[in-house]
Order: sequence, then structure tokens, then C-alpha cells
Amino acid sequence: MKKNIIYIVILVVLGCIFFIPGLQLKLKDAFFPVAAIEKAVHIAPEDYDVELKGINVASTNLKNFKDRPMFLNFWGTWCPPCRKEWPSIQKLYDGRKGHVDFVLIAMNDQEDAVRKFLKENNYTVPVYIAQSPISEKLLPKAFPTTFLLDKTGRIIIKEDAATDWDAETVHQFIDNIVK
Repeated sequence: MKKNIIYIVILVVLGCIFFIPGLQLKLKDAFFPVAAIEKAVHIAPEDYDVELKGINVASTNLKNFKDRPMFLNFWGTWCPPCRKEWPSIQKLYDGRKGHVDFVLIAMNDQEDAVRKFLKENNYTVPVYIAQSPISEKLLPKAFPTTFLLDKTGRIIIKEDAATDWDAETVHQFIDNIVK
């Protein structure tokens, strides 16, 4: 009798895995994270074509950062969670600026407000304001939104909440993508 119950439970679990949409992918991603990275979204070359007005650096185009690892962050001075994560972004920048390109794009913000925020806090991370439309693949739905891209344009990390960017795990991700 106990064997029959065990077999039924196993069959129910297997049935759930195979027939509930999305459950199989979630389990695969949880137990085989490399597979999840291999299926990561890539940013197409045309998605990089965004004119950027430099606030504390020279103006450029996002496509000039293509083919290199990039820390891409969308934020605003008006956004409390964005402001909260800035100290950790500055620390990450200070430690990794030679390994990864940092591109922080101020959204829905006035240039004067951005300049004032950077000056008051002594932030030196490169900040831009987009001067042309941003691709739907990159356009944030929430703020802050951050992408860590490898040199092929593959999104390694996408975080749409305030995060401690100076955490050891982030440094490890960067070490792995710059190899």
C-alpha cells in the first residue's frame, strides 16, 4: 500500500513538471543556470544606435560601446531607489572601470538636476542623457534598471530594482565576462 502511494506521488510530481507551463523551465534554470545564460537575450547591433549627450563625459553613441563588456544603468535623480544604489555603483566603477564600460543614462531628468546631483555627491561614473529613441529591448519599465552585458551583447544580468552593485557576486560576474 505504501509503495502505491509513493508511486502515485512520483507520477503526480512528474506530471506537474511536464504539463504545467513554465515549471519545467524554472526547474531547469534553477538546477542548470548555465543553460539559462546560454539562452540569454542578445542586444542586436541596431539596438545600440542611441545618441548620448555626455553630462560629465564627452557625448557619444551607445554603439561605440558595442563589442565590449558594459554596465548599462537607467536611472533618474527623481527616483529614490536610484539614488540609494548610487554609492555602490560608484564603488564598482572605481574598482572595475578598466574592465567594463559604464554607461548610466538619466531618464526623464533635466540636465541641470543631473549635474547638481553628481557634483553634490562627488560621483564620477559616466552619465548621459539619451538624445534619440531607445530600443524596446533596453527601454526600462521600472527604475532603476541595470543590464550587465558581455562583449557579444548578451544580457548576463538584468536587475530592475535598487541593488548593491559593489557585492562580491557582481565582481565575480564581471571577472567572468572579461576573460
